[in-house]
Amino acid sequence: MFIFDAHLDLSMNAMEWNRDLTLPVAEIRDREQGMTDKPDRGKNTVSLPAMREGNIGLCMATQIARFVKKGSPLPGWHSQHQAWAQTQGQLAWYKTMEAAGEMVQIKDIQGLESHLKLWKSDAPKKPIGYILSLEGADSIVDLSYLEKSYESGLRAIGPAHYGPGIYAHGTDSVGGIGQKGKDLLKKVEELNIILDATHLCDKSFWETMDIYNGPVWASHNNCRELVDHNRQFSDEQIKELISRDAVIGVALDAWMMVPNWVRGKSTPKEMNVTLEIAVDNIDHICQLAGNTDHVGIGTDLDGAFGKEQSPYDLDTIADLQKIPDLLTKRGYTSTDIEKIMNQNFIDFLRRVWSKH
Repeated sequence: MFIFDAHLDLSMNAMEWNRDLTLPVAEIRDREQGMTDKPDRGKNTVSLPAMREGNIGLCMATQIARFVKKGSPLPGWHSQHQAWAQTQGQLAWYKTMEAAGEMVQIKDIQGLESHLKLWKSDAPKKPIGYILSLEGADSIVDLSYLEKSYESGLRAIGPAHYGPGIYAHGTDSVGGIGQKGKDLLKKVEELNIILDATHLCDKSFWETMDIYNGPVWASHNNCRELVDHNRQFSDEQIKELISRDAVIGVALDAWMMVPNWVRGKSTPKEMNVTLEIAVDNIDHICQLAGNTDHVGIGTDLDGAFGKEQSPYDLDTIADLQKIPDLLTKRGYTSTDIEKIMNQNFIDFLRRVWSKH
């Protein structure tokens, strides 16, 4: 089955982890043996060949660069200008992959339809389609930079990531969006960019919903009902997103899948983290919606974690192909499964882009 993954940090892996994503996963792992600079060395799950193997032909691919004030414990750049430059380096990597025939950027309805047609064909070594997303808006120095980003193909944006940001408060922080956040949202709406509600803290989330009327989704978010942490959405937040025709992508980061996960200590096996739990989250959203129209896949695989913090029945991203069978066993029809694996996010893009 064709799969749309709504959240992959591909350029971060290429540029900050120094991974050659044109190689098979096994070769990247092999090259990282003995490296200790990051906890996920030698445990990656994503590469472009693995995506092809798993028929994951389309994804939201991120740019990500946080600005941090002096004294912040979070990693990040010391000025917004540096953060911007980092995102431009990431963009250059995507463009280089395009030049190599490995990837293709999708930024409008025509590009989307021709790419889907290509992936239905039996053409050899198809390019992975990517739609540019910005995770955390700190790198937007001022609103003219958002316009530049739109020109470069940016089609989705999350105002915050972890901690307090320039435009909103993210995961593990508490606070609202302020005037800068309001101005950003107005511009996002004007440009018809999709607002990604993922990572907004509760206060920023509800303040955003009060004033924002454009397209919104959550690319990689699970359910607070199943794991009680501010990173997940409450049922009330999920219902708000459903009422706005949003799609929520279910993520595969182990600490978001089971309660009481201790980073660096817990293991997927001992905590019984499997793809079945992702299906629990999918099912929870479907039950709240009363249909299968508002949920998809947004794995966040290799989002600064690897096999040590992923479902243990997943070796590479190609194993997403196990999810349709798990859904079938729960009584989901083939039409429902198609919606969850690709169609909901694709239809969302068609809706948004046909207006522009």
